[in-house]
Amino acid sequence: MIGQSQTTDANTIVVEDLDTICSNMGDQLNKLAGKRLLLTGGAGFLGYYLVQSLLRWNESRAADARVDVVVYDNFIRGVPEWLSAIDDPSLTVTTHDICDPLPATSGDFHYIIHAASIASPIYYRKNPIATMDANVNGLRHLLDYAVESQASESPVEGFLFFSTSEIYGDPQPEFIPTPETYRGNVSCTGPRACYDESKRYGETLCVNFAQQYELPIRIARPFNNYGPGLKITDRRALPDFARDVFDGRDIVLLSDGAPTRTFCYITDAITGYLKTLLLGRDGEAYNIGMDQPEISIAELADRTVLVAKELFDYQGQVVKKESSDAEYLTDNPNRRCPVIDKARTELGYQPNVGIEQGLRRSMVWYSANRDAQDA
Repeated sequence: MIGQSQTTDANTIVVEDLDTICSNMGDQLNKLAGKRLLLTGGAGFLGYYLVQSLLRWNESRAADARVDVVVYDNFIRGVPEWLSAIDDPSLTVTTHDICDPLPATSGDFHYIIHAASIASPIYYRKNPIATMDANVNGLRHLLDYAVESQASESPVEGFLFFSTSEIYGDPQPEFIPTPETYRGNVSCTGPRACYDESKRYGETLCVNFAQQYELPIRIARPFNNYGPGLKITDRRALPDFARDVFDGRDIVLLSDGAPTRTFCYITDAITGYLKTLLLGRDGEAYNIGMDQPEISIAELADRTVLVAKELFDYQGQVVKKESSDAEYLTDNPNRRCPVIDKARTELGYQPNVGIEQGLRRSMVWYSANRDAQDA
């Protein structure tokens, strides 16, 4: 499990993280024993730990008590090295675009996690239609499958839709920290709307399918996850900072860095998602993230510099420039901080990896994976 001592080996960090997730879940993962789980978008950031943590859990189970993990992904950027390197009979990897109907050869799935979506603002703005298709049409294919499965001998027992904290838009100050009951302040036509609004509609689909067909559908709203597995080319804040560090240049902020966020390390995030899948109430959404500290992007950059100086003798500093993209910050929330009381109370969710520890672990992992992740 994650300890307080400095860890300098990237592989050790990942193994520790996987063991932490399994430990956090305790006996709750037993619901998956002998079941078949479909993970769409399994080649992405969240898939990195979802796949590996479930396979890690399998290692302590008898062969007939393991979960079979099936990954569907269109692999538009190729099959990542970490996924192709896994040689495990419990894992099946299939090239499939979730915007198309499920293959006739899919077989039965007892659990479904829909994580197939472009999540980086830089990339979903470049691919708005594909982003909406995955969050709406792809989701609908999976929901229709769940309905049909109810008449079979192997009905879907749990369904998790990855929504986003972006569904809240830019909350008014009185709604920060933000609870699940907040209805949002979201543009339906701005440059981020393809992501925000398709996730909002996706939630509407899930709630109505859960109610009309009495399906076990749950919704997770992630708040700023980070950690190993998030590609250094992803173009979100921390990967950009890491790329600057390892390219030996100053960390560049294309803004004043004033917007604030809370940051949730991947082990806490994955624990929350698995708990939502297995313990959440049908048709309900749960904020999954860290509720403190809320820090500015500029402070995140400063903290990254300090960690990089200590670990890698980094000599750069933070500099601020103006983006050449006129819409770079359009509809970018000024603050983002969740209320996680619902997840704490109903799921037993308790994130505990602080930003300093999470940053150190992330930067060590990037130091060993920056070349592979640049592919």
